[in-house]
Amino acid sequence: MLALLKIRNLALVDDLVWEPTPGFLSVTGETGAGKSVIIGGISLVLGERADKSIIRSGADSCCLEALFTLPDPTEINRRLEEAGVPPCEQGELIIRRVITASSNRQFINNTPVTLNLLRRVSSGLVDMHHPDSPRSLTSRERQLALLDAFAGAASVVSAYEADYRAWLQARHEREQLEQSEAANERELDFLRHQIHEIEQADFSQEEVAALEERWQRARNSSRLREAAVPVHLLLDENEQAALPRLRQAVRRARELERLDPTCAAWLKPMEEAVENLDDVCRAAEAYIEELDSDPATFSQLESRISLLDTLRRKYGADFAAISAHLELCREKLNALENREEHLAELQKAEQAAYAKLLQTAKELSSLRTRALPVLEKSFLQHAAHLGFRRSLFRVHVEPLSEPGPRGGEEVEFLFGPNPGEPLKPLRQIASGGELARVMLALKSALARQDDTPLLLFDEIDANVGGEIARAVGMKMLELGKDHQVIAITHFPQVASLAAHHFLITKELADGRSVSRITEVEGRARIAEIVRMLGSSGSTAEAHARELLQLTHRTSKKS
Repeated sequence: MLALLKIRNLALVDDLVWEPTPGFLSVTGETGAGKSVIIGGISLVLGERADKSIIRSGADSCCLEALFTLPDPTEINRRLEEAGVPPCEQGELIIRRVITASSNRQFINNTPVTLNLLRRVSSGLVDMHHPDSPRSLTSRERQLALLDAFAGAASVVSAYEADYRAWLQARHEREQLEQSEAANERELDFLRHQIHEIEQADFSQEEVAALEERWQRARNSSRLREAAVPVHLLLDENEQAALPRLRQAVRRARELERLDPTCAAWLKPMEEAVENLDDVCRAAEAYIEELDSDPATFSQLESRISLLDTLRRKYGADFAAISAHLELCREKLNALENREEHLAELQKAEQAAYAKLLQTAKELSSLRTRALPVLEKSFLQHAAHLGFRRSLFRVHVEPLSEPGPRGGEEVEFLFGPNPGEPLKPLRQIASGGELARVMLALKSALARQDDTPLLLFDEIDANVGGEIARAVGMKMLELGKDHQVIAITHFPQVASLAAHHFLITKELADGRSVSRITEVEGRARIAEIVRMLGSSGSTAEAHARELLQLTHRTSKKS
C-alpha cells in the first residue's frame, strides 16, 4: 500500500504530506482545489515523464517522495538486485523524484536510477483508473491477462512464455542454417583452399626455427667464407698454424714428463687444449663446406623462406598462429561438411521445443476453459449491482492456427448492456460511464486474484446516477478488503462509504493559492458531505448523517 506521499512545489501544492491509510479512502474537494495533484503526484512517482511547467511558480524544483509497504517484495527485490539497487528493507520501497528546469532525477531506496528502471520497478504497484483509462479493457491482450489472472494461471503463463521463447530460438537457428546454404558453399571452397595451402607447405616447428638462420647464412655465404677460411688456416692446414705447433709442444712436454714426473700437472691442460682446438677446426671446416652449398640448395632455401613469408602474411605472425588458424579451419570445415547432420539436429530440437510448447499451451487452454464460465457468472453478479441487471457477458475464444506469444488462442470480451441487443466487443461500447462500470465489475470479480496493492479511481463514477453511484461506492468498499482503494469523487454516496475521508482545499497563504489535504471526521466530514449534496440546512445535514450511518451499518455487516 501507499503509506506516505510527499509533494513539494507541484502546481498549487507548496508542501503536502499525506499518510494514506489501508482500506477504502475517499478524496473530495471543490473543483479546482487540486485533487488532480494527487493523481499527478502518484503518476510522477511511478515514472510518468515530467517537464518544467509542473514546477510551482517561483520555485527552482519540484520534489516528490512515496513510501510503499509491500507484503511480499520478492519480485521487486529481484528487479532491484538485477540493477544493482539495494533491496527493500522490511518490505519498504522508497521512491523519490526531483524535477528542475534542466534535469529530472529519480531515486529508489536512496539510489539514483534511470526513468526506465523506475517504471519497471513500479509497474504493478498501482492500478490507476480515470474516465478514459478503462479503454485499456478493449485490448485483447489485456482481456487475456485478466482471464489468466482469474484462472490463477500465472505459473503456467510464465512456463508457456519460456517455452515460446525457446521454440522461437530453435526455429531461428534452423532457419539461419537453411538460409546460409549458398554462403556455405563459398565458405567450404575457401576453407579447403586454406587448409590445402598450409598442409602442403608441410612446415614443422623445428624447420621454421632454423630456416631463417639458414637463409640468412646462405645469402651471406661469400662474405662469411672470406672471414671463415683465414680462421681455419690460422688454426690448421700448415706447420705455422696454431694446432700443429700446439701438438709439437705437447710432444716435447711428454718427453719432459718422462724425465720429471712433476711436469704432468701442466701437460694435461695442454692435451685438453689440443683436443678442444681439434674440435674447433673440424667445426670450422664443416662450416666452410656448408657455405660452399650448391645453387640448387640455395634455391630450395629461398623457396621455403618465401613460402613461409606467404603463410605468415595470410594466416599469422609465427608458426603457432599459422597452426592455430589451420585447426580453426579444420573445425569450421568439419561443421560445414556435416551441415546435413547439424540441420537434422536443429530440426529435431525445434520439433521437441514445439511439442513442449503445445503441451504447455494445452495446459494453459484447459485452465482458461475452466475459468470462463466462472468469470462470466461472477462478472454478471457484480454488473447487476452496478445497474446492468439484465446484461449479457461472454468471453469469446478464438483458437490460433499456430501458438502465439500468449498461448494457443485469443479472447474477446463481449458485452450486451441492454436486453434484446446483440453482444458486442467492449471496444464498441461508446459510453465511458458504462465502460468504467464494466471495469469495476471485472475488478470486483478479480479482487482475490489481483495482487495490485493500490487501486486508484479518479472520478470513474462520473455520468452515473445517485443510485448507481452508491453501487459503485459499494464495489470500491468491497475491493478495499483486499486492496488499498483511493477514490477521487464528487459523489457523496461514494465518499460516505469510505473508511477514511480526505478533503483537498485551496487556501491563500502569503497572497498565493495553495492546496492542502486533511482528513475530515465528525462534524467536518458531515459538512463536506452536505457540500457535496449541493444543498444546506438541517435537511441536508440529516441526509449526510443518514448516508454516514448507513455506511456504518454496511461496514458492520460486511
